[in-house]
Amino acid sequence: MSARTQYLDKAVGGAMAALSAAAKKGLGDPVLAELVMMRASQINACAFCLDMHVEIALKNGETPKRVALLNAWREAGPLFSERERAALALTEAVTVLTDDFVPDDVYEAAAAHFDEAELAHLIGLIAVINSWNRLMVSRRVEPGAQAW
Repeated sequence: MSARTQYLDKAVGGAMAALSAAAKKGLGDPVLAELVMMRASQINACAFCLDMHVEIALKNGETPKRVALLNAWREAGPLFSERERAALALTEAVTVLTDDFVPDDVYEAAAAHFDEAELAHLIGLIAVINSWNRLMVSRRVEPGAQAW
């Protein structure tokens, strides 16, 4: 499969990159940020973003084992902390909106592990990676390609 287009307006790309950076910085946990971005990218089948965020996660000290088991985080036992599990559950709920939207128990579990500012940044990060996924998948941008 080849890209439909590599073009993305620089102002749009710059704004998205700034939002990503702000959300990551506000979350304050670069490994968790990459786990969230990888999990949303798995759900959205965005090979471009998944490739990029796996590489960044590994550079930030994430282990290959946890990357390999991320798709099965619920069954991975203590491999993921309760805080990470709450963030991943919220990532899934925000990424795959249902008639229930984001269930109260999922939101409350995340709120128990993140202060108000961290939670706002986490939700912002989930929103922006979902937007990136849609930008890349709709244009069929392949892993490792120039994003714009």
